[in-house]
Amino acid sequence: MSRRSATVWPWFSLGMQSARLGLEMQQVMALRLARIAAGGSLAQHEATLMITEKIAALAASQALMLDGCGTGRPDRAATRVLALYRRRVKANRRRLSAS
Repeated sequence: MSRRSATVWPWFSLGMQSARLGLEMQQVMALRLARIAAGGSLAQHEATLMITEKIAALAASQALMLDGCGTGRPDRAATRVLALYRRRVKANRRRLSAS
């Protein structure tokens, strides 16, 4: 493998994973908006949960990026951050679809 392809392909893969995450996030956003629009205590709990999850995900992703960039592999750090968000989005989709 040439030096150029070794540096380009990890970022292409990262771009494809980002696009997939974007589609999955749209599903969760639609489910969340439906729950919030319904009102009531479930809506209030969902709004609170949404904010706390975002803060926790930000802190975890910052730690992963610092670790990855410190080792000199920012592409791996970004891949790990995307994996973190995909796990959380998948869990939210599962939770919101079940109820």
